[in-house]
Amino acid sequence: MAITTLVPPFSTTRKKVVQKAARIALSIAPDVAPGQKVGQGYFVAFVSAVGVLGLLTLLIINTLSGQDAFELRHLQLQATTQSDQREATNRAIAHVSSPERLASAAHALGMVSAVNPNFLTIADSIEKKG
Repeated sequence: MAITTLVPPFSTTRKKVVQKAARIALSIAPDVAPGQKVGQGYFVAFVSAVGVLGLLTLLIINTLSGQDAFELRHLQLQATTQSDQREATNRAIAHVSSPERLASAAHALGMVSAVNPNFLTIADSIEKKG
């Protein structure tokens, strides 16, 4: 027994599918008697609903964009403030660690500057050991 005998012919199945699809497509459209006009109420309601949804979407997007602009401005002000604070801190550190300031602080602690500083070279100390 061949498999083709168990399967219905393709053309018959295709015709049934096309007929069912046509029936479904026609059931979407309202039945209208010959010479009678279809009301435009559904179309107007649909177009109005799409328009209102579009406007609401634009309103929401615009509102969110405005909120983001305020947040961005706030963050920019914070960045400017922190930058100013960082510069002030760097200036204070530079003032405290200046050579004149360190020398005066060392003098206040009782340190004396060397008149004749001695420098050690590693090469000389290695030769003397060996």
